[in-house]
Amino acid sequence: MTATDFFSLMPLIIIATAAVIVMILIAVKRNHSVVAGVSLAAFALAFLSLFRITAVTPHTLPPLLIIDNYALFYMGLIFAASFAVTLLSYNYLKSYNFNLEEYYILLLLAALGASTLAISQHFVSIFLGLEILSVSLYALIAYVRTWERNLEAGLKYLILAAQSSAFLLFGMALVYASLGSMNINDMAQLLSGANLGPLALIGFALMIVGIGFKLAVVPFHLWTPDVYHGAPAPVTAFIATVSKGGVFALLLRFFVAIDIYNYESLVIAFSVIAIASMIFGNVLALLQNNVKRILAYSSIAHLGYLLVAFLSGNNLSVDAATLYLTAYAITIMGAFSIVSLLSGKEQESDKLEDYRGLFWRRPVLSAVFTAMMFSLAGIPLTAGFIGKYFILSAGVHSAKWLLVIVLVLTSVIGLFYYLRIVVAMYSAPTDDMPSQPGISRSVSFSGVLVLAGLTILLVWFGVFPQGFISLIQNMVSSLQDVYLSMIV
Repeated sequence: MTATDFFSLMPLIIIATAAVIVMILIAVKRNHSVVAGVSLAAFALAFLSLFRITAVTPHTLPPLLIIDNYALFYMGLIFAASFAVTLLSYNYLKSYNFNLEEYYILLLLAALGASTLAISQHFVSIFLGLEILSVSLYALIAYVRTWERNLEAGLKYLILAAQSSAFLLFGMALVYASLGSMNINDMAQLLSGANLGPLALIGFALMIVGIGFKLAVVPFHLWTPDVYHGAPAPVTAFIATVSKGGVFALLLRFFVAIDIYNYESLVIAFSVIAIASMIFGNVLALLQNNVKRILAYSSIAHLGYLLVAFLSGNNLSVDAATLYLTAYAITIMGAFSIVSLLSGKEQESDKLEDYRGLFWRRPVLSAVFTAMMFSLAGIPLTAGFIGKYFILSAGVHSAKWLLVIVLVLTSVIGLFYYLRIVVAMYSAPTDDMPSQPGISRSVSFSGVLVLAGLTILLVWFGVFPQGFISLIQNMVSSLQDVYLSMIV
């Protein structure tokens, strides 16, 4: 390994080293605050190191990894979201009396796996990254073992994730048998201008099943509401942002490289998945009375929106998808931050009734939660509106009219259940309202810090989006150019 190789891998080295340091600290003396501090410092250092790596990008570490501006942006998103989750987790966990420190090892390893997906260009590194991420999530979902639903959610995710990994691995094997390569660059060259053989087509179909489970799109979504509901609120925020962000970064890199838009069968498959996700995600969210389950089903719909940008296949495609994913990450992290801050040790404040009359108890939190709901609904002056506007622009420019029409109609449905939460918060309190154990808890400084930062980003991105749009265009637009140059 050369000095440049080592330097380009510095963010991953920092995260892996921090996980080892935390294990040593636990072996010497358990201290929740120290371990959380080390984890926060690791994510902050890893994020700051990305700015130095731009001097050597794009840099390839053959045959497994590629460090380019696209990878740096997604790693930055992963580290920033992981930092916020760590802050939320510290306040969320400190009231429990069981061992808490191992939680941060799992959090570091899960972030490491998601980051590996963002820089992978080979089936081996892709599978390793997915398994590091998935195995860590098994334990994180069931970490608060005093709640029965946590163990149930962890077991469901374990079984279904193992099945999805089997589909993914079998699909990779068939693609390798057909093309004779597991490197994305080589596959892009082998498939340039050629038709997919039956073996490769079946292999890609199986890989779509595996990736579809990780992204929780229809019909691979059945685990989502139960896992979102059963997992601790900070872990749910991690799944919705870091996990899906890493997998979507992989999806974009892989299918842009092989130029999926030349293969009608794959485009049709993704189009059906996108339409089904938008329809079923929004319709099923209408039937829920639990805030976490509402957000779970809405996340299915939002992944369908992302696939609209992915399927556009024009110059706006990667930019629009990344822009929307970033806006969604900011918004959903803010929503679950509020759920986390209002949750108590005995139970989480996740029922819709728990938020009835919240404005009269916590007006500031209600205002922030309202902004998050408006952003998810795509209301103007929020980050969600800018993201949805770019997705619609990408769809219109590529004349994907069916996808665009479904997106618009289902967004109207989504507005209804987001407003249900808003109306509940601003309803006048009554004497016969159910008890709300989490509402009376004091909000920690770390939680206020996370929520304040996310709210500023939400509004800034919605009102003055040009700077952030330019950043995304400069960082991720090169993805298509890089692979086109490799093919030529």
